[in-house]
Amino acid sequence: MAASKYWLMKTEPTSYSIQHLAAEKKQTTHWDGVRNYQARNYMRDDMKIGDKVLVYHSNAKPPAVAGVATIVRESYPDHTSWDPDNKHYDPKSTAQNPRWFMVDIKLEEIFDEPIPLDDLREIKALKAMELLRKGSRLSVQPVRKPEFNAVVTLAKKR
Repeated sequence: MAASKYWLMKTEPTSYSIQHLAAEKKQTTHWDGVRNYQARNYMRDDMKIGDKVLVYHSNAKPPAVAGVATIVRESYPDHTSWDPDNKHYDPKSTAQNPRWFMVDIKLEEIFDEPIPLDDLREIKALKAMELLRKGSRLSVQPVRKPEFNAVVTLAKKR
């Protein structure tokens, strides 16, 4: 069995927060609406059941890691791309030839105190983390195991 991988998934808390995930039936949802090819490729090709996810609230004051989720269903076509009434509609994506994919995640933990981006920048073990790279904007990005562990450890210390 392959070793688990680690990820960070960004969401705008005014659209969908970790608290929304907590309120879902079985605290599980599909992660739809990703419209960047690199982020799509991570979800489609690399995310596996059991992989851990840092849930990151972007466009928040302050932006912060809010908790942890787990991948519970591997990639499948993102049906929101076929719905002309959905804000994620893509007329070039069809059920016969899907362009976009999604995964399902399940809430594992909401941090007692979210970890702000500025605090993450102060952690030596995170200096190479994709999230902290200048210009990094991917909504789905890989996280190294030591980075994931450093974030979770910091959350437990708060």
